[in-house]
Amino acid sequence: MANLKEIRNRITSVSSTMQITSAMKMVSAAKLKKAQDAITAMRPYAEKLTELLQNLSATLDGDAGGEYTTQREVKKVLLVAVTSNRGLCGAFNTNVVKEVKSRTDFYAGKQVDVFAIGKKGNDVLRKTHTVIDNQSAVFDTLTFDNVSVIANTITELFLTGGYDKVELIYNQFKNAATQIVQTEQFLPLAALASATTASAGDYIFEPSKEDIVMTLIPKSLKTQLYKGIRDSFASEHGARMTAMHKATDNATELRDQLKLTYNKARQAAITNEILEIVGGAEALNG
Repeated sequence: MANLKEIRNRITSVSSTMQITSAMKMVSAAKLKKAQDAITAMRPYAEKLTELLQNLSATLDGDAGGEYTTQREVKKVLLVAVTSNRGLCGAFNTNVVKEVKSRTDFYAGKQVDVFAIGKKGNDVLRKTHTVIDNQSAVFDTLTFDNVSVIANTITELFLTGGYDKVELIYNQFKNAATQIVQTEQFLPLAALASATTASAGDYIFEPSKEDIVMTLIPKSLKTQLYKGIRDSFASEHGARMTAMHKATDNATELRDQLKLTYNKARQAAITNEILEIVGGAEALNG
């Protein structure tokens, strides 16, 4: 059994760790509320924009999306992996990395590159994949304008023929304890003309429907990427809050066990001292 000093040092160490994890839990909980409100408010807008785009394109003849919907033979694939810049959030980043590797296996025999958004994903994936870019700084100031620059870069890679297919991989926020890894096709766009939700109403378009659709597509792509990053941002804080909550509980349990061990060891030491005193007294009397 460890001596009393070692046990006291362990108790102090565990107590300090528990204070840190508890503080991180509260910080993530505060940030989660803001991030959750942001993604909750944005989802209806993103869904309505997609619906509007489908309604318009469903009334057009031919290829409504132009070069954005061009289906090419898939030889080069770009996976946009959204992770976090910091760890201590459970399996949040690991799940995205696993999905990237799974999609890489799915496209076996084809060139598969990674566009990393987040430091943690970049650090791991660059060891096994070709990471063409890392945009971890976007989380420092997460705004639609900053994400639009990234979306334009990715879109340009597709339009210029650099890649035949682009997929977005991120954690979708469900609640603080649950994050669902999503893989969405970013480009080329699905055949919009096949939409079945087109409105039967008669509208007057100014300018033409074609111009409106071609204006909405880039905006829709930026919104899709921004929603994915916002989802991931909220999921990160939810995952970290949950992980730190579990870590705090484990530290509390370990501290209690160490205190019990310490008390038992201290009681045994006192008992031994009493026995030694009694034994010495008996020897003197004898």
